[in-house]
This record gives sequence, structure tokens and C-alpha cells, in this order.
Amino acid sequence: MRSEILRRAYEIIVSRTEELALLMTLEMGKPLDQGRGEVAYAAEFFRWFSEEAVRVDGGMATAPDGENHLMVLRQPVGPCLLITPWNFPLAMGTRKIGPAIAAGCTTVLKPAPQTPLSSLALAAILTEAGLPDGVLNVVTTSDAAGVVEPLLRGGQIRKLSFTGSTQVGRILLAQCADTVVRPSMELGGNAPVIVFDDADLDVAVEGTMLAKMRNMGEACTAANRIFVHRSLADEFAARLAHRMAALTVGPGTAPGTDVGPLIDDAGRNKVHDLVCDAVEHGAKVLTGGELPDGPGCFYPPTVLTGVSAGAAVMGTEIFGPVAAILTFDDEDEVVAAANDTEWGLVSYVFTRDLDRALRVSERLESGMYYIPRS
Repeated sequence: MRSEILRRAYEIIVSRTEELALLMTLEMGKPLDQGRGEVAYAAEFFRWFSEEAVRVDGGMATAPDGENHLMVLRQPVGPCLLITPWNFPLAMGTRKIGPAIAAGCTTVLKPAPQTPLSSLALAAILTEAGLPDGVLNVVTTSDAAGVVEPLLRGGQIRKLSFTGSTQVGRILLAQCADTVVRPSMELGGNAPVIVFDDADLDVAVEGTMLAKMRNMGEACTAANRIFVHRSLADEFAARLAHRMAALTVGPGTAPGTDVGPLIDDAGRNKVHDLVCDAVEHGAKVLTGGELPDGPGCFYPPTVLTGVSAGAAVMGTEIFGPVAAILTFDDEDEVVAAANDTEWGLVSYVFTRDLDRALRVSERLESGMYYIPRS
């Protein structure tokens, strides 16, 4: 039954790709092409967990004493609180709801206040697919703390899945402790890109563009600090600036748009403040860096070189289309600089030396690594 519901929901999502992509574009600004990509990404979580729902197995083994048997049963953990961010409103919903339904758990979904409509559309699709009333409960609010804390401290929630900032994650972990709620956290990122002196520049520039500009840079996995070997720094920066300057900024619904508006005024102001601070610390702007005239939360793709280690951009998630480039001379130096952060979500390494790629990946304090074949 759970498997069939998730499979039907997957098929409905795919059939409504254009409708759901447009909804996300109108809610948070990403271009329609990227919205369509997210719909496909989101739907796949339901397809995957529809198949996992029939594989919730256990096991039996003989105890070490040879006299008894050990039996393992897998049961639902209980009511789950799912908190999703605004940057991938549909995919983060399916990513959390899918496994909960597959395991047989009821859920409370609290979407980000900026993007409630995508979550409500997803809930309607699940209802249409046959999910019983009360299994998924969507709570939209602009007072997250007022809703979440009572739920975590009330003793009914048994599992928390949160994607969001490290600052909020710390608060939620403390609240989970009182009633021993099992937490799963995907928190902030400050991803380093490392371009070694033997890197294929075509591959490195293309990979950096993908790492930096996915979702207009509004992603926890986005490239934040770009370390380039001094021998390649000028050419790499020039190529990256050329690629960034060629991107089309405009409404997400307009054909040909590469970069839509940022989430809100606060998000755009934060990005611009980081750029201004970097310039005050000696950085040079190769492209972008200016607030555009007119309405909307648009910000131009920006490339900074000569960024100081003391600039605020080095210790803050940018969450916008800004590439901050620094130079380095040797491996030990760049590994130390890349690890000089409290966030360790993902790292990107560009080199043609496989031994170096593997060695550096083991030294970097990140949960995920991207090492392209080149």
C-alpha cells in the first residue's frame, strides 16, 4: 500500500512538471529550466522509496552462545517532524516525506515561510495518490520557533529531519535532547574549490561554474571559496569571469534566463554586503558586484580576485552568484586553508594526478568530495 501510494505520487509529479516548475519559479525565483530539473529530482525520491517500502526487512542469527537466536525487527520510529528549506522546496519535501511514508511513519511537515505553496501542492498530490488523512500534516507559519519548539519538547515527535542553517541546527539539537528525539541534520556549507597547477582549465572552469551557479548559488553545496594555484590564477579568473558575465539575469519565467532573482531583499543585501566587505579588504571585482537598477531581488554574477582571508565572505555562506578567488602555492597550504571552517559539507578538487586527488580528499574535512575525471 505505501509503495503504491509513493509510486502514484511519483507519476503525478512527473505528469505535472510544468505546473510545479512554474510554481517554484514564482515562489523563489529559480529559472524554469532549473525548476523542471528540480521536479525530476524531487519525483525520483518517491520512485526510489516506493521500491524501498517493500524491502523493510529484519533478520535472525544464532547468538554467540549457540543456544539462542537474535531476531531483528524493523518498525516505524514514530511521528516525524520534517523541516524543509526554501531553496529546493519540492525536492527537500519528497526527500524527507518519501522515507517516512515508506517506513510507515506519520509526519508533520513545516516548510520555509518563503515557499509554502510548493509543500501544499505536494501534500495535495499525495492525497490524490491515496495517502490517508492525517499521515502528512503541513504546518505553514512565519513563526518557526513558536511551532517547532513545542513539538520537539512535547514528547510526541520521535524523529526530526532538518535541512537549514547551522545556527538553527544547533538550537534544534538542544531542543531534541530533552525528549531524546532522533535528529538528522543537513546544515550549512562553506565549500572549497581547489584548482591545482596541473588541472585541465576547461574542466576546472566548467566544474566551478556548475558548483557555483546551481540554483543561482543558493545551495549549501555551492562553491564558496575558490583556491587556485598561483600559476593558473590569472587565466582561470579571466575565463571564469567571461563565463559568469555571459549569463543572462532576469525573471525566472523569461525564456533564456540563467540567473533569476534571489529569494528576498535580505538575501540580496547580504550578498552585496559580502562583496563590498571583500572589496574593502582589497579584493578586485572582475565582473558584477553592483546592485542593478529597477525592482526585484536580482544580483549579477560576480567574480572577485585577490580576496583576503580576513574578508567576511570567507567565513559566511554566500548563498548567491558570487565567486571569491584566492591563490595558493602548495598542497599543505591549501588543505589547511580549505579546512579552516566550521562547515564541512562538500569539497571540489581539480587535478590530473589521481594520487594527489585521493590524498587531498582524505585530508579535507568534508563529508562529500567532487573529483572530476579529466
